[in-house]
Amino acid sequence: MEEKVFVSAEAFLIGLFAGDSGGHDIHHTMRVHDLARAICSREGGDEDVVRLAALLHDADDPKLFRSAGYPNARRFMESQGVPEGMQRRVLSIIDQVSFRGTSSVIPDTIEGRIVQDADRLDAIGAIGIARAFAYGGSRGRPMHVPGVGPTLGMDGDAYRSNEGTTVNHFYEKLLLLKDMMGTATGREMAEHRHAYMVGFLEEFMAEWDGRL
Repeated sequence: MEEKVFVSAEAFLIGLFAGDSGGHDIHHTMRVHDLARAICSREGGDEDVVRLAALLHDADDPKLFRSAGYPNARRFMESQGVPEGMQRRVLSIIDQVSFRGTSSVIPDTIEGRIVQDADRLDAIGAIGIARAFAYGGSRGRPMHVPGVGPTLGMDGDAYRSNEGTTVNHFYEKLLLLKDMMGTATGREMAEHRHAYMVGFLEEFMAEWDGRL
């Protein structure tokens, strides 16, 4: 696929995500794209499919858009003359990549597992922490409420409707991601980011309780 398609995708997404302050912006998308390329270089797979799916993975995210059927991703790919077969492969990856609690799926292709790992890597570590609090703040959610614990074992519907605290979100999702990586490279890259989050939560609670 010609490089101009990926350049056009970035321009398309800059407009689509304009004004976002909840961590699902163009910078998140480009980090996922770059992580996916890095993982693909070690794991194999069709790099064009990986890159296009990584770029478009949030183009119709239900947290941001209300339309079903991936109209933004479809519209972009059709405008670029992406072959129908590749469109189906990309849309299949987008459909499988999201975290859905106990309803989460492991993508059925190496390309899908690569994109899912890249997206999950950007949800953990230092940037993952920042994104979690940015998203919680954008939705009016408290950082932490003493005595209110996380809701564990949620399925997809319960996870989507959950409006708990940002600290609880770490236990409901973010701390689970290390062990949900679908590639060896993703698992390796997740180790440090996971450990950083664990240390952050220990520090956060010590400061909250006045122990530091």
